Amino acid sequence: MDNIFLDIFNEILREGSGDNYFTEKAFSYITIPENPIILDIGCGSGSQTIKLYELSNGVIYAVDYYNQYLKKLEKKINTNNIIIIQGDMKKLKFKKDFFDLIWSEGAIYIIGLEKGYNKYKEYLKRGGYMVVSHISLLKSNQPQELLEYWENNYPEINYISENIKIIEKQGFKVEKTFIIDEYAWWDNYYNPLLHRIERLKNKYINNEIFENIINEIKLEIDMYKKYSDYYGYVFYIAKKI
Repeated sequence: MDNIFLDIFNEILREGSGDNYFTEKAFSYITIPENPIILDIGCGSGSQTIKLYELSNGVIYAVDYYNQYLKKLEKKINTNNIIIIQGDMKKLKFKKDFFDLIWSEGAIYIIGLEKGYNKYKEYLKRGGYMVVSHISLLKSNQPQELLEYWENNYPEINYISENIKIIEKQGFKVEKTFIIDEYAWWDNYYNPLLHRIERLKNKYINNEIFENIINEIKLEIDMYKKYSDYYGYVFYIAKKI
């Protein structure tokens, strides 16, 4: 199953919703030392990793579970200051108070928002920042169809105000939040993903695993098409206190 999943997500720029504009916007709200040490968790093929390096001129530890994504990142870089690590984000171990900045775009849900901030804070210097983009509810009175979708796919989803409380209970001060625009879903993720699926149909004809994955992807896209006013990716910019 993993091989088919990775094949579907091959040759697209991003493995989730996002854009370098929003990476730069989030970075503009933080204050960190020159030449910082940065951890990018769930880096994927590294679009934001490259941008973080351009913005910070720091040393970046880029971590992802899938070697396929890391190989794509490796081909993009021309510096020794991006250190690629294959690893499980639930089992990461670094020195205490080592990083000036911890970053994660669209991946913190894998470990959970609360667990993520709780686990990774020991690796972050006091006064350092942990910045994540995380799927969040934007409006109350969620339609029943959407409520059922969350219950089946991500019951931990929460409102921005509740996520701020969760983060701040872990010893952070959330200094800024903002929602990424819809174009970052369509232009950079969903439309390229749909085009990739079309190109693979003949390769995986009558393949049940492929069909099951595609049905899940199309359901996700259909939910966003109908209900994008009700949820989105939100950047949380939090300082360790």
